[in-house]
Amino acid sequence: MNQDTVRPCAEAGCVPPADWSLVLPLKPLAIAKSRLGPYAGGLRGELALAFALDTAAAALRCPAVARLLVVTDDPQAGAALRAAGALVVPDEPALGLNPALRHGMARARVLAPAAPVAALSADLPALRAAELARVLARVPVGGRAFLADAPGTGTTLLAAAPGVAPAPAFGGGSRRRHLASGAREITLPDVPSVRRDVDTGEDLAQALALGVGPRTAAVAGALRPSGRGGRPVGRPLP
Repeated sequence: MNQDTVRPCAEAGCVPPADWSLVLPLKPLAIAKSRLGPYAGGLRGELALAFALDTAAAALRCPAVARLLVVTDDPQAGAALRAAGALVVPDEPALGLNPALRHGMARARVLAPAAPVAALSADLPALRAAELARVLARVPVGGRAFLADAPGTGTTLLAAAPGVAPAPAFGGGSRRRHLASGAREITLPDVPSVRRDVDTGEDLAQALALGVGPRTAAVAGALRPSGRGGRPVGRPLP
């Protein structure tokens, strides 16, 4: 591990930081990250895939993660993520984000019934493995926990101990819903890479400032005036 040292859980009764099943949801690339359209133009799908690949790579480097499942019906994304080391699960419900997560997490429980399971946003291109490990180490035994996104209204990670139903409620305002459902909020102050999901050009600029993975960096470079022959693609990043 080359980021920093994972500190032990500061609270008694946390899930041991090992053997996690991690589930990432990914829409078909043709419709993914629609709010990035004004910034990314025709590269929007490439950016969505780059985010997912950099997120997956960091997650697989995390010492707490034993297996990574990606729920997607996109054949290009599925092939790329499978080659990166993820198990690709078809989105059999095809009913939206939370049904996809329930399906993926149920599949994870079949593969590893005694393992804790977590849903993680697939648009965390600045993700650091050590920060993810610190977050997972705060999940209570016998319970559920979540991490709010950078603005503090959404959720980037929802985790459940072995034998506990995850009950994902992602989407706008999900922090409030997860709190109301009884999940514990993880309030670590030093895990910005796990909080910084990307939906807008401003989000991407903030992720770039944190330092993104190589695939996102390559695609984002084409959005600046110096990319692709000196011509911007879509609207230049702020």
